[in-house]
Amino acid sequence: MGGRGVVGGRWGRVFGQVGRSVVVWAASTLTMLVLAGVLPDFQLQSADGDSATRIAVTAALGAGAFGLLSALVWPLLVRLLLLVPALLLGLLVFFLNGSLLWLALRINPSGDSAAAPETAVIVAAVMSAVASATGAALAVRDDDAYRRRLLRLATRRRRHGPPCPAGPGTVFLQLDGVGHDVLRDAVDKGLMPTVARWLGEPTHRLTPWRTDWSSQTGASQLGILHGSNHDVPAFRWYEKDTREVMVCNRPSSAAELQRRAVGRTRDGGLLTADGASRGNLFSGGADENALVLSVSARIGRGNRSRAGYFAYFSDPANAVRTALSFVAEVSREIGQSVRARLRKQRPRVSRGGLYPFVRAFATVVERDVVVAAVMGDLLAGRTAVYADLVAYDEVAHHSGPASRDAEKVLQRLDRSLALIEKAAEHAPRPYRIVVLSDHGQSPGETFRSRYGLTLGDLVRAGCGLPVPRRARHTRSGAEARNAVRAALRRPVEEGGDQHRPARRSEPVVLASGNLGLVSFPDVPHRMTREEIDARHPALLPTLANHPGIGFLLVRSEEHGGVVLGARGAETPVEELKDGCGPLADFGAGAADAVRRTHSFPHAADIMVNSFHDPADGEVLAFEEQIGSHGGLGGAQNRPFLLSPLALSAPVADGVDLVGAEHVHRVLRRWLREADGPQVPVDDSRSEALGSAAFVAPDPAVQDKTA
Repeated sequence: MGGRGVVGGRWGRVFGQVGRSVVVWAASTLTMLVLAGVLPDFQLQSADGDSATRIAVTAALGAGAFGLLSALVWPLLVRLLLLVPALLLGLLVFFLNGSLLWLALRINPSGDSAAAPETAVIVAAVMSAVASATGAALAVRDDDAYRRRLLRLATRRRRHGPPCPAGPGTVFLQLDGVGHDVLRDAVDKGLMPTVARWLGEPTHRLTPWRTDWSSQTGASQLGILHGSNHDVPAFRWYEKDTREVMVCNRPSSAAELQRRAVGRTRDGGLLTADGASRGNLFSGGADENALVLSVSARIGRGNRSRAGYFAYFSDPANAVRTALSFVAEVSREIGQSVRARLRKQRPRVSRGGLYPFVRAFATVVERDVVVAAVMGDLLAGRTAVYADLVAYDEVAHHSGPASRDAEKVLQRLDRSLALIEKAAEHAPRPYRIVVLSDHGQSPGETFRSRYGLTLGDLVRAGCGLPVPRRARHTRSGAEARNAVRAALRRPVEEGGDQHRPARRSEPVVLASGNLGLVSFPDVPHRMTREEIDARHPALLPTLANHPGIGFLLVRSEEHGGVVLGARGAETPVEELKDGCGPLADFGAGAADAVRRTHSFPHAADIMVNSFHDPADGEVLAFEEQIGSHGGLGGAQNRPFLLSPLALSAPVADGVDLVGAEHVHRVLRRWLREADGPQVPVDDSRSEALGSAAFVAPDPAVQDKTA
């Protein structure tokens, strides 16, 4: 079976190359026909005129002869040109190229083709350009050719750089939004053969982990890269002390969150030792950054986030590869959106406007730039690399996490993993490839589509304020949107003004997936339940008893904090238990997650979590998304960690991996393991955190965050 697979692959490459050659030949023939009709000194027919068929045959034979001469003679001429002074090289290239075309026309057995010498130079230049562009366009889907091109570039770079250490390096690849069960289903369906092979041989182990209440990239990635996501209650929230709306994918907010995390941990991050950060919200302390939002907020020479972006597109082959894929992805999204409307698919959200271009950026441009940067990092021998691929998350928001559209994206992501794996084979040091996700996604229609009003409308009604007749769409939480702006050198902020109330006495209502936050900006402190009831006596009952809302968290003068549910259910925060009271449907770890968020200084006056149906995993997003994440409920809280068996187990048997900060400690331990043999030790602190501790034999190298 294996032999037939190798032979089949070899013949597939042969037929692919033949097919590309035929297409290039056809393009060159067409170009020659067009030029013959435009240029007066270039002819493909006799003076008496020939039939269209004869002219076409003449053009085809001429183009073929020119192509063969270019392929056979040009390599010899290049060797001779190495002896020519640089000032004459450009002129000689044009002259020799024109000479090859003149020779091709002279030996053409069909017709009476001819060209003046100066015209031959022009025709040869145009035909060479067309043939090169056509060949590059066809090769853009050839992953082997793409990998070989990057290998040549990295080899040249490595010759001039310092030697890399002999120990293994580690690359962390984040598949944004891919839940544990989604990955498992994709493997079972044969959509991800690379991952299936890793699990089947096996070379890797698959471990689920549990997110914090704020199950979104901002909180998860900050915790994973910097070891702390303290005081990140949601994707967007209002801070009363600064009177600002923080948004995790806003460059200035990302920079501030990273600064706070570094100040809290007193550590630069996971990637401070010869690390690279690619396509992330945060740098992780890396010196090398590409498409990193927290760095894109900088002004001046210190901003190197876009360096990888422009370096990628400086290669014309990369530009052609990505441009064609971009156009194809835009067309694919428009077709899929039209098909969903014609089929009256439910649930469904609007996918018009600029969304097809945003999707194409996330699934094509950012993917290509990030994958190329990671491959370059491996081939250059970098010690630690962390990269985020946001493609699945973007598509699943609008098409659904289990949709066919999203499954197609998973197939392409698996190809990216295979490319990176192949690049690691050519790296100057061994590499361990770790794949993980920051959260999953939970399906369900939007709160607005089910009930005809937004969470903001419901809050205004509970406060006795007028409610607009038409609910306004909330912004998507897609991480790709601000990455587009950063890549184009336009880090435009996601406007905080749109979230500001018309009057300071009115509430600020923000949405993060199925998590809502209500704040009263005219009260400088976090309001208590008693204060809210005195000011708006109908608000909390209106929210708690609404069928689309699962539970509320508010501060309490009597209990310190209280969780409210329907029909008067309430439980003090300190008495919360999983599977009981208002949290009964939200699974293991919900009580601890709520307690932790309650301790945050910037928790909202009212934290609102939507309804969750444990039977089908459905939640109701407060944003216009049919696949959402950000709160508690369903698959969004169950991401995965796929790690090589060569690394120590993430956690001891029977212990859960809980929270992004815990994942950070595991990744830190794995990076330490590259420095030498590791021995398990009895560390009560790590066991209390749910982690099996592994440290280096020398206590001096023990990580202070463990």
